[in-house]
Amino acid sequence: MSLSTLKTFAIEQWMDWYESIVKYNIAETWATPISLEELQALSEDKSSKIWDASTKLNYGSIRGSHALHNILITPEASTANLSAFYGLRGKGDHVICHYPTYQQLYEVPASLGAEVDFWRAREDRQWQLDIAELKALIKPNTKMIIINNPNNPTGAIIPKSTLHALVELAEAHDLIVFSDEVYRPLFHSISPLSPDFPPSVLSLPYSKSLVIGSLSKAYSLAGIRVGWIASRSPEIIAACTGARHYTCISVSQLDDQIAAFALSSSCVHSLLARTLELARTNLGILETFVKQHPEACQWIKPVAATTAFIKFSRNKEAVDDVELCKTLIEKTGVMISPGSWCFGDGKDFKGYVRVGYVCQTVELIDGLEQLSTFMKHEYENVALAK
Repeated sequence: MSLSTLKTFAIEQWMDWYESIVKYNIAETWATPISLEELQALSEDKSSKIWDASTKLNYGSIRGSHALHNILITPEASTANLSAFYGLRGKGDHVICHYPTYQQLYEVPASLGAEVDFWRAREDRQWQLDIAELKALIKPNTKMIIINNPNNPTGAIIPKSTLHALVELAEAHDLIVFSDEVYRPLFHSISPLSPDFPPSVLSLPYSKSLVIGSLSKAYSLAGIRVGWIASRSPEIIAACTGARHYTCISVSQLDDQIAAFALSSSCVHSLLARTLELARTNLGILETFVKQHPEACQWIKPVAATTAFIKFSRNKEAVDDVELCKTLIEKTGVMISPGSWCFGDGKDFKGYVRVGYVCQTVELIDGLEQLSTFMKHEYENVALAK
């Protein structure tokens, strides 16, 4: 008897299996975490405190101590996603989801009885989406379009022109636009002045939309569990709040205070500058590795976020990415994530691996050195994909 309609959450299972036992973890999606001492040092206001030690540790405000109009605070982005899906979708609905992406974004709606179709980004289009394909996917029972911008695992963006076309199409069909923006604003390889630079969906002229955010990625604070749902629609926030009541009472008061400190005007700019510099430095190191192995590695260089999706092949045939990743862990202690297992349900993205490159620079360098040695001596023994 099955106790759940949910499929195994492949990427989280992979991380659970291996992240605590490897020597070189270049699979994480965070920007390398920051300590409270480092966070304090980044603040321009040296007299400010990260938290008030006199605070009584009760539940605190249900919606967060700094409750803002049409913003719902949650313990991490995953809880925000759950609250949104439970509050807004149900059996018999049809949803369209950007693909590849984080499995939760399509698996949870499917578990609730929704019909899910993929709006596929393709490598031969620089991981871009086609609006004509989206139009063809819309059905009479379509209720929601789900996007992930910047994208995990590819590091691609949905450009401004596509976002505007998406919103126009959603408005014409009265659809909710769900935008997972947890990697925003980590745009390390595109200028804000570029015509392609993607605005948040919140800034577009369509109120029937919501955005998911988090402090775990660009803000380097994965150790505090704070995320949010933001929308210009009071009805959407109300529906999500009703669902959230079933998942949590409130966010930890300690996490709440640290989050408020990090996002304050005296701290947030220095914090993001640190992350952007780290991302640019480390992406350059990863690019060098890819260029040194042109026969084995192909990629579309990421524009944003913290991950790269790299295809490993031999004699122009994809290797077995699961075997590659397991063998790497066994022989070198290097952890990366298999694309077909974690993002393709064992069928799509064979040969691809996801690398999380915004870790500590020394860990990335050492991990890639071990991977280079493996490429010289062991790679030819990795089986080809079936």
